[in-house]
Amino acid sequence: MSQVRSYKEAGFDSLLEELEWRGLVNQSTDKEQLAEALNGDPITYYCGFDPTAASLHIGNLVQLINMRHLQEAGHHPIALVGGATGLIGDPRQSGERTLNPKETVAGWADRLKAQIGRFLKTEGDNPVRFVSNYDWTAEMSVIDFLRDVGKNFRLGTMLAKDTVARRLNSEEGISFTEFSYQVLQGNDFLHLFDEYGCTLELGGSDQWGNLTSGLDLIRKVRGESVNVFTSPIITDAQGKKFGKSEGNAVWLDATMLSPYKFYQFWFNRPDVEMESLLKAFTFLPKDEIERLVEESRTNPGAREAQRTLAWEVTSFVHGEQATQAAIDAAAALFGRGGDLSALDEGTLEAALEGLKVDGAFPQSKAGERIIDVAAAAGLFKSASEARRAIKSGGLYLNNARVEEQEQTLTDDDFLQGRFALLRRGKKALAAVEETR
Repeated sequence: MSQVRSYKEAGFDSLLEELEWRGLVNQSTDKEQLAEALNGDPITYYCGFDPTAASLHIGNLVQLINMRHLQEAGHHPIALVGGATGLIGDPRQSGERTLNPKETVAGWADRLKAQIGRFLKTEGDNPVRFVSNYDWTAEMSVIDFLRDVGKNFRLGTMLAKDTVARRLNSEEGISFTEFSYQVLQGNDFLHLFDEYGCTLELGGSDQWGNLTSGLDLIRKVRGESVNVFTSPIITDAQGKKFGKSEGNAVWLDATMLSPYKFYQFWFNRPDVEMESLLKAFTFLPKDEIERLVEESRTNPGAREAQRTLAWEVTSFVHGEQATQAAIDAAAALFGRGGDLSALDEGTLEAALEGLKVDGAFPQSKAGERIIDVAAAAGLFKSASEARRAIKSGGLYLNNARVEEQEQTLTDDDFLQGRFALLRRGKKALAAVEETR
């Protein structure tokens, strides 16, 4: 992972200028006021992460990168893990959320806190501060909530919020529980303003209505002006959001999405996305990003931009060792370097995932002829065709050329005691799993 640089080291006149160049700012309060605040004395800012799943995903990663940029500029971050709001969930366009048990949410909150601590500095002059809105929300009675907070919100404004308006016009509508989410989030900003002098909130562009609720509340009850800004929602080539509610989340937890698959996600992004992804998801300097983008245009076959993007993001999320293991696994699959037998079981299984047939690996066992196994795994139409491939030197077992037509599998051929990799020529692969 490249060194994280402050905006001055990166050659920008202001932090906001760099964030805008990187495409990390979508909506904001008064830009002149925001730029002045970010370029002045250190301020305290926060971003909230609701524990509605056991892991954060790359949509959250955008917020963490924004937080890291501000932290490197000397500002003081607060990571709010929504122990209270996570029990409700913010309104989404696709319908009402399923409420999770309190014990589950509490466990997820602990996991998210540990994840966030990997991306933000936890020591030094401006370490990240962790808070949970359950600590101040759970103490409030319904009457206190309605009198002290709810009375400052007007239904007309609340109903006009984009997500609320969409849900009201849908067949399902919106429950009072999710409708009240913006009041809870507004109260969070007020509490952090009072307790820590927090004057800036970050979030995704789909959170704009919730973010401004806190801004309006602070202006109304404290007479003070604060700031908010959002980052764009990350979408795929078809414009579909990468998120858990959409069923295609790219998780940051290695147990939910392996570093190998995570690396391959970034490596397989198309050339047209390179400029925006390199700017948003890496801390590379401007001149290096511009060089990589130009290289992807003039020499797309080299895929240098994709390779750099995948390395930078994966090493930021999973560390350099896991990233190198993912690279070695990809190389080892096709015999381009890397030792298949040196791959740990998890990385090996993730690398072979795409070779499943009907959701499972074909089963095999020691003693079976390789020609039969290769045909059963779909590399050849028949054992006789596999024989011809061996004769011409075109069949490989675990990247070693098969020399004997009657050669059989042995227990040692099953890597990590589970998998054997077969390759026809340079590109056609199949994997079998030892029958247990």
